[in-house]
Amino acid sequence: MTKNIICTLCTAVLTILLMPQTADAAKAEPAAEKIIFVPHDGRPISSKQTADVVRQIGYDVVMPPQELLGSRDDWGHPDELWTWVRTNMAQPGVKAAVISSDAMIYGSLVGSRKHSYTRDQVLARAVRFSELQRAQPKTPMYVFGSIMRTPRSGEASGHEEPEYYRRYGADIFRYTLLRDKEEVDGLTRRERKEYAFLERLIPKEALADWMGRREKNYAVNAYLINLMRERGTFRYLALGRDDNAPFSQTHMESRHLAEAGADLGKTRFQTMAGIDEIGLLMLTRAVNEQRREVPFVYPRYNWGRGADTVPAYSDEKIGDSVVDAVLAAGGMIVRAPEKADVVLTVNTNPDGRTYEANAMVNDGTPRDGTMYFADIVADYAAKGYPVSVADIAFANGSDNALMAELQRRGLLYKIRAYAGWNTPTNSSGFALGQGMLVRHMEPDSVDHLLTTRYLDDWAYQANVRNTIARQLTWLRGDGFYGSLGSKMDAVAVRSTRMMNRFIEENLPPISEINAVEVTFPWNRMFESDILPEDRGFAHDFLARRK
Repeated sequence: MTKNIICTLCTAVLTILLMPQTADAAKAEPAAEKIIFVPHDGRPISSKQTADVVRQIGYDVVMPPQELLGSRDDWGHPDELWTWVRTNMAQPGVKAAVISSDAMIYGSLVGSRKHSYTRDQVLARAVRFSELQRAQPKTPMYVFGSIMRTPRSGEASGHEEPEYYRRYGADIFRYTLLRDKEEVDGLTRRERKEYAFLERLIPKEALADWMGRREKNYAVNAYLINLMRERGTFRYLALGRDDNAPFSQTHMESRHLAEAGADLGKTRFQTMAGIDEIGLLMLTRAVNEQRREVPFVYPRYNWGRGADTVPAYSDEKIGDSVVDAVLAAGGMIVRAPEKADVVLTVNTNPDGRTYEANAMVNDGTPRDGTMYFADIVADYAAKGYPVSVADIAFANGSDNALMAELQRRGLLYKIRAYAGWNTPTNSSGFALGQGMLVRHMEPDSVDHLLTTRYLDDWAYQANVRNTIARQLTWLRGDGFYGSLGSKMDAVAVRSTRMMNRFIEENLPPISEINAVEVTFPWNRMFESDILPEDRGFAHDFLARRK
């Protein structure tokens, strides 16, 4: 009897002890699925802003520590990145890995343009992709890399090329343009003379260094294509044509690489115009394949040249670039907006030109095509279609006239995605990837991502940056647009104050952007990091105004 009582008491105690644990377990949130993401450098748009899009769906996007990612002056740490990738891909819950080959082989995108590694060194790192796939055969890898760019001039290179490019960049560009044209169309007698002259003009050491690095990088890309063909190492491989032109060394190499991988098909491998947006496209594809979804995309262009526009920094029509981006992200083009998961509206200029966002014409005055395009956006939004805006009439910033019109019509937060940064293909690819994923997000998350782009692309790139750039000579200290030096703090203060004034005057009241602080992680004005700030410059500035 006593024994039975004791057993009963023990059972009751155990039941009581276990009940709270069981209840807690029932309440516990399921662990977020992980995606490993190695961006090609540490710029906010390349790294955290790209990862943030996927995080808004609920994924845990795991990135390397900032100190391992490349910057303007620190070109990255490829061997340390390999150690980090091996360790983190072996962790439980990893569903996919999106990896920059530039980061893993050269350290970063800038590193791919300036490294001094031997051919054997870079190919030895490329071999590790096959080893990684054998170690983690169930984790799909989506790899993206660059085809080294060909800037039009030393100024266009932004000091991200070897020193000699500042002096001979325009000549090198023209030299490779003629090389490419000779292969495709042939040269006129005058062009052959110019080619011979440039061959004598450009220092042999400089040309040998630049072309030698390109040859190594080309060999790596060709090897990655072969890995895809022989071993199926990657779920998808995308090689982006970094800043280029219809005739250039980048265009030439891309043609040859496309031919080398033609048998793989575009559902497995592509060369694409652009580079900075491909990280998001690969993340989008990883998510789509995890969910077994194929989003439908309906592209709509402004009147005029529209899809036939060959935008700045590209070698092909924007319509072709959009088709490639849709395929890369795992989507499909459809011919009717009512069938689409994304209605991608593309703001091109009717004459097919791409202006720079700092041009006088971007003063907010409506231009030919502004109202027509705003009507397109308004009509689709009114019908309840999921509208994404690729704002590519200007490079390196938003179209101020368009944004003013969207604001006037109350459309800023009725569209689903927006991008207007850097090159036109950067913007169209980013708007597409984000547009595919927002259907899985809560409304607050959609608004958050829209706000991020409005702050960066519209407020900073198209307005604040240009104003501050004209004021740099007023500020004490040493520094200039491309290297702020001792002027950085003063530029940060001015930019922060102007950003908060812009927010107050142009965006609806949203709590998360009552105050921001602007910083410059790459010590230059070209890109910024815009951070919510409760008690910084912005707080003090707004407090004084109130």
